[in-house]
Amino acid sequence: MAKAAIGIGSSLGDREETVRAAFAELDELPGTRMIARSTLLDTAPEGGVATRRFINACAVVETNLPPRALVAALLVIESRFGRQRHCRWADRTLDLDLLLYDDQVLTDVACTVPHPRMHQRGFVLLPLAEIAPDWLHPRLGRTIRELVAGLGHR
Repeated sequence: MAKAAIGIGSSLGDREETVRAAFAELDELPGTRMIARSTLLDTAPEGGVATRRFINACAVVETNLPPRALVAALLVIESRFGRQRHCRWADRTLDLDLLLYDDQVLTDVACTVPHPRMHQRGFVLLPLAEIAPDWLHPRLGRTIRELVAGLGHR
């Protein structure tokens, strides 16, 4: 089984309940089981479009799904929670991002792993560091803990 890290965020509706429900949905994906989940983190919106605060978290799962199939499954879950993609970085009911998939590096339209901006985002790195501090970013060659330490040096 592969190990995958998934970023979770919500800024609309009952944000905490949505993120908790997303944890449950991830654990029920075919050939997948959750092995770790972070605490919930309340964060300010970034990107200049969203206006509401987010609840962010991360999960680590073991899965038999290949990366592209896992991304497709994440999109189905988002859709069930009413996610609409009308504007990039807008407020959303649920956002699920494949952050890491073992030590793989993939770049195509359907799936980019590792997530291309994860190393710049405290709202991703902080919850991920709770549950996978020693996971090595396959492009940068630094652990999640090291990436968190670098956030303050920009």
